[in-house]
Amino acid sequence: MHALICTLLGTGATPLGAGAWLQPTGRGFASTTTRLSWAQEQTVQNWPRAELRYDTFYLEYGASRRLTFGTDLGRSISGGGKAVGFVRFALLGTGPLRIAGELGLGQIEGVRALRPGLSVGVGLEQGWLNADLLAEIREAEGTDYKLDLTLGVRLPKKTRLILQLQSGAPQGDSPFARLASSVVLPLRRRLQIEIGASQGLTGDDSSGLFMGLWSEF
Repeated sequence: MHALICTLLGTGATPLGAGAWLQPTGRGFASTTTRLSWAQEQTVQNWPRAELRYDTFYLEYGASRRLTFGTDLGRSISGGGKAVGFVRFALLGTGPLRIAGELGLGQIEGVRALRPGLSVGVGLEQGWLNADLLAEIREAEGTDYKLDLTLGVRLPKKTRLILQLQSGAPQGDSPFARLASSVVLPLRRRLQIEIGASQGLTGDDSSGLFMGLWSEF
């Protein structure tokens, strides 16, 4: 169960970074997030002392119209530390329906790992829908799988609401599912803040809070 509590609370899927929409050529997106979690039955009495705190960093840069390069640092599907570099490439890059493939390479818990992925997104009049499927393949350690389903809603004054169903199947652990919701607020022209919470639904007995900064460059 400890591995499930330590599992990544989300990939930070947004309309600016990650997902089926690639970065424009010569433009980038970066985010850093702090996440806290507690066991659900002890959230109220233990709120001053989180059972787990960890920080994540995510970076994307548009190398061309059909290629985005990036770095993903933080925690893997299984809960171990990760450092992955990746390339995302457009498979279908026009119209409201977008499809992108991804190939990442790096280390998870100190072991070399390959991370292929597929993202499918649909642009809506006031938001977007996105599905991200990732597999983390580690040498002699097996493969972990993760699927995030995201609904984003654009509100006035550049405010966004994000609702995400996060699910996964770590090697050696039971599958899990959790719900995460957040609000994204503008701070300056290219700087935004995200504030959110998560709740384990099955295979995950944790509750969490997170806060992050987003930057476009």
